[in-house]
Amino acid sequence: MSEEQMATAPDGDEWFDVVDERNVVVGTELRSIVHREGLLHRAVHLLVFNQAGELFLQKRSMSKDVSPGLWDSSASGHLDAGERYESAVVREAWEEIGIVMGEVPAEVLRVDACRETGNEFVRVYQAASEGPFVLHPEEIERGEWFKRAELEALLEAHEAEFAPSFVYLWRRYCDRK
Repeated sequence: MSEEQMATAPDGDEWFDVVDERNVVVGTELRSIVHREGLLHRAVHLLVFNQAGELFLQKRSMSKDVSPGLWDSSASGHLDAGERYESAVVREAWEEIGIVMGEVPAEVLRVDACRETGNEFVRVYQAASEGPFVLHPEEIERGEWFKRAELEALLEAHEAEFAPSFVYLWRRYCDRK
C-alpha cells in the first residue's frame, strides 16, 4: 500500500493487514471493514506487572468501538498495515500508558485468530514497571493494579466487566506451561 493510500483513510480510519488462517498477509483493508466483515487480522496485548506481582489493567474509554467501559490488558492494540508485532507492542505501550520501552518485552503467549479474540492473531507480551503511567484519555478511562487473587475473584463474580478477549487471553496466560 502506498503512503498516499494510507494518508487517505476516511474519518481517521486505520489500515490493517488482512491475513489468512496461517497468519500470512493476503491484503490490506480499513479497520471498519475488517471488523464489520470479521476478517482475520493481528493484535498485541501487554501485561504489566509491578514488583508486588500485581497486574495493571486499564478500563477502556466509553468512546471505544469494541468493549467500551470494560477492563482490559495493560495496553493492547491492532497492528497497522505493514507493522511487526514487536514494534506494535512498543508503540501501544507508549501510546496507551506512556511507557518508553528500550527493548521489546518478553513474548509469553501466541493465540491463533478465533471468535474469542475477535478474529485476531494475538501475541501477548509481559513487562515489569512500577508506573506511574500516563493514560491516553481517548483510549483509557482509568487504570488500576490488581492482585492475582483479587482479579480471579472479580472474573468469577463479574466477568461481564472485562473485555471478552482479555478474559480469554488471561485464562490462556494462566494455563500456559
